[in-house]
Amino acid sequence: MIPAMLTRRSQTLIACLLALASLQAQVPAQTPPMGWNSYNCFGSAVHEDEVRANAGYMARNLREAGWQYIVVDFLWAYDNPPGSLIGNPFQKRLADGSYIPWLAMDAWGRLLPHVNKFPSAFGGKGFGPLAAYVHGLGLKFGIHVMRGIPRQAVWARTPVLGTSGITADRIADTNSTCPWMNHMYGLNMRAPGAQEYLNSLLDLYASWGVDFIKVDDIARPYSAAEIEGYRQAITHCGRPIVLSLSPGETPLAQAPHVAQFANMWRMADDFWDSWKEMLKMFDYAKRWEGIGGPGHWPDCDMIQIGKISKRGPVGPERYSRLTDDELTTHMTFWCIYRSPLMLGGNLPDNRERELALFSNPEVLAVDQEGSSPRQLYKDPGAMVWVSKAPDGALYVALFNIGDSTHEVAIDLKAIGFRGTVAIRDLWKRADLGTFRHRYAQRIPAHGAVLVKMAGKGSAARGG
Repeated sequence: MIPAMLTRRSQTLIACLLALASLQAQVPAQTPPMGWNSYNCFGSAVHEDEVRANAGYMARNLREAGWQYIVVDFLWAYDNPPGSLIGNPFQKRLADGSYIPWLAMDAWGRLLPHVNKFPSAFGGKGFGPLAAYVHGLGLKFGIHVMRGIPRQAVWARTPVLGTSGITADRIADTNSTCPWMNHMYGLNMRAPGAQEYLNSLLDLYASWGVDFIKVDDIARPYSAAEIEGYRQAITHCGRPIVLSLSPGETPLAQAPHVAQFANMWRMADDFWDSWKEMLKMFDYAKRWEGIGGPGHWPDCDMIQIGKISKRGPVGPERYSRLTDDELTTHMTFWCIYRSPLMLGGNLPDNRERELALFSNPEVLAVDQEGSSPRQLYKDPGAMVWVSKAPDGALYVALFNIGDSTHEVAIDLKAIGFRGTVAIRDLWKRADLGTFRHRYAQRIPAHGAVLVKMAGKGSAARGG
């Protein structure tokens, strides 16, 4: 209640501020989302006990550092028959037009978690029990979905919830298909009933307690009408749900549109654990420089650290092939760039090295609290990125992108400092002393240093 003793003008101002705070609370991803996704370690075949184990690990070890989302990826409605654990997750079409294996689906053409993978879904409960378990740990729950409507719903002519007599075959665009998975048709968003179908999906997800959806096969080629449809459905369901678009390369020309309608979107195709792909990611990020901000974030893809590919999808089961220095570069760049941070490895397999990379509060603050990241310079052997810290200092990331140890330097005056500059190493969590004019570090090949710089001068020039 606003105290009566305040002036009418003050009461109006406070009411406006309260309304703005309430509105912001309904817009998710005010900072880059931090969580875990099942795809990199389990492909299309994650099971409920594995999701629960990862959620438990996050709650015990990472929640206090800001990690919160647990996301079930890829084909949770599919039973993964023998021979499909690593690849070939496709249905076969029979002579009558029906499909095998039949996906778990309700009478309204909405996919459901398969009970062989998610036993708690038995009896039509969907992901409700699993989401409740995750929420009970103080975390948030998410799922992966494929763009469009199941082909088997089109074949069965399932009714569209919220319409009178409209069936799935009347809203599908059968010419719009995914090139690498044959379960879905796109939606004709001009057709009556198409938006109602998406509304029914998000109403179902909201009833389960879903906090995050990753929509696949939607950012390349860019499906603007369906992206708008998912955003409208999220608004309709009344639950704040993060909308993540996949895979990239999202067209840069669509930057204004994607920033308006999505909370995060992939800049590139799937990122895996190789230095060559890391170098490519630096280039993708430079193209999207200046686009990210509260509620809308360019996404460097999942973090390839820890035990990956336990059940596919790429290569044998392994710990990340990145070297220790490359692992530091991986986390440093994702944080200085303010990418969403989605862990891809199986968390219970983490060693001390992985836990240390994921739980450094000063490093994670760069991702969550920095602003206006930009590339200061890049040459064949070195790269420097900077962003603003909330207290007016600068976060500075120095990268050795060459193949041998050498010095990486920065001109302190060039980023706005005058006089002495206090520098703190964020990975070591140690003050390095004060510097004038220039700061330099000898960095191992493919390694990185992340520091915070504070001193007299105009830090605004760093962002």
